[in-house]
Amino acid sequence: MQNYNDIDLLFIRILTRDDVTAYKKLFFDFFAPLCLFAKRYVGQKEVCEDIVQGVFFQLWKNRHCITITTSARNFLVTSVRNACIDWMRKKDLEATYREKLSIELMNEEDTTTLYAVSELEERLNIALAKLPENVRHTFEMNRFDGKTYPVIAEECGISVKTVEAHISRALKLLRSELKDFLPLLLLFLEP
Repeated sequence: MQNYNDIDLLFIRILTRDDVTAYKKLFFDFFAPLCLFAKRYVGQKEVCEDIVQGVFFQLWKNRHCITITTSARNFLVTSVRNACIDWMRKKDLEATYREKLSIELMNEEDTTTLYAVSELEERLNIALAKLPENVRHTFEMNRFDGKTYPVIAEECGISVKTVEAHISRALKLLRSELKDFLPLLLLFLEP
């Protein structure tokens, strides 16, 4: 490690003379220690390296307007610390934004699904109204009330084969009338 006067001299050469050699020496001498320092804040090696490289880039880019009021070493350490804090704030902000966006998308999906289900319900009622009363009643007892074919046959005083025929006829009409809603319809019509 260099002594503080040597570091300050390198800074003076960089800031006043655009000395590339001094800049390279400063970079190679301090890159690894500053990455270790950044790791206290960030924890990810690649991100630490990016942050420290960014600090050195800004140092070179803004060398003509930098004013150092403390030591050059403190300037570098403070710059890296501030860059790490900025990075963490940015990550927190991105996480908050992603969370809000995710909630908005979920709400949008819920609204879309609710709309599709309500439209399906309306179209299902219209299609059921087209069925003869006995077929519609048999279908509703099975699919909406959850009654089995034998129970329906006994309650309606018809054979199980007639119940099967009524359900088959209702499903055929509903498939035709509600073909645009087939995926949703399958969820509701399966026994």
